[in-house]
Amino acid sequence: MEMKITPKSEVEARVAKLQEKLTEQNLDGTIILLNSDMFYFTGTVQTSYFYVPASGEPVLMIKKSFKRGRAESPLMNIVPINSPKEIPGILAAFGYIRFDKIGLELDVLPLNLYKTYQKIFPNSDFSDISPAIKEIRAIKSPYEVGLLRDALSVVDKAHLAVPFFLREGMLEIELAALFEAEMRKRGYSGCCKMRAFNQDLFIGSICTGSNGVFPSYFDGPVGGPGVAVTHPHGAGWKEVNRNEVIFIDYTCVVHGYTGDQTRIFSIGELSPRMVKAFADALFIETEIIKAIKTGTPAEEPYLLAVKLAEEMGYKDNFMGYMDDKVKFIGHGIGLELDELPILAKGLKTPIMPGMTFALEPKFVFPEGAIGTESSFVMTENGPEYLSITPEVITYLD
Repeated sequence: MEMKITPKSEVEARVAKLQEKLTEQNLDGTIILLNSDMFYFTGTVQTSYFYVPASGEPVLMIKKSFKRGRAESPLMNIVPINSPKEIPGILAAFGYIRFDKIGLELDVLPLNLYKTYQKIFPNSDFSDISPAIKEIRAIKSPYEVGLLRDALSVVDKAHLAVPFFLREGMLEIELAALFEAEMRKRGYSGCCKMRAFNQDLFIGSICTGSNGVFPSYFDGPVGGPGVAVTHPHGAGWKEVNRNEVIFIDYTCVVHGYTGDQTRIFSIGELSPRMVKAFADALFIETEIIKAIKTGTPAEEPYLLAVKLAEEMGYKDNFMGYMDDKVKFIGHGIGLELDELPILAKGLKTPIMPGMTFALEPKFVFPEGAIGTESSFVMTENGPEYLSITPEVITYLD
């Protein structure tokens, strides 16, 4: 697998959409700083400052590495910079001198940096451009969908390899290392990004048996103890035993784009309750897929899932155990793991063609966690699977 450079046509289309938003909000321009947004709009991730005017050519100012940024980004105006204090002077050289209203990514920008930009642009009024960026990024181009397919192909191969190294008595963390190696050697680039504050996530999670009910601060239905209290999530020091759920839930980041998938394994057999819960999770997923049409509000799949789960008797087990349940059934995927749409109560975002998301109906019991998660792209005809790994319980002798 080779490194891919974002096509010029992709970058130009994304910048054009952002400029439309700037015009709608009556902004003179916006300064992009967050790495995820920086890559999306420029094609490179450097220590840099990206100015997009409401009209005209944008300017990418790179502190480090200028050489690499020039090689990776198809933008026309790329210049070196030593300090953000130089931004007004550099932009003036390109004819941009009006900064009455400027957009910033205020959902993620630290207060101290915000104050820095207040000093650099003392006469400017700042607005939050983040909602507009999230809307733009929510609709994926065919090129982006192709990259997500690449990511789901990699995690598929890792899941299919599990029977070759899974064994009774191995530690969860050992199983995790072997699973992660299967993805890494096929191009997993690491660093699963989330926009939400403090939602640090390692690559993914392996929980076996009773570790599946281990709670975590992370906003997901299944936590896991982790290997240290500083990172309380995912695989721990527990041994893998016979006749228990082996729950493997991983992201896969390839060329920056994040697929998300959960599959279930067991050495031996599982109890009838766990087998039935798995079948019920697949049923809920199927009903959600049938219900999602173009324009469906994002909360409706969640409300449907909760209704079905409670009717089946899983009120205390659906999407977490007892007080540790989460309030969503799915989430957008792309350059970040928490993109639009978020399928949760109260969120009315219409689900539109081009949106990509993961659905994860899961149940958590004292003896473990079970369920499924697959990634999808919304089409005119409804959700289409991006995940290709069979949704079955894989049993090993």
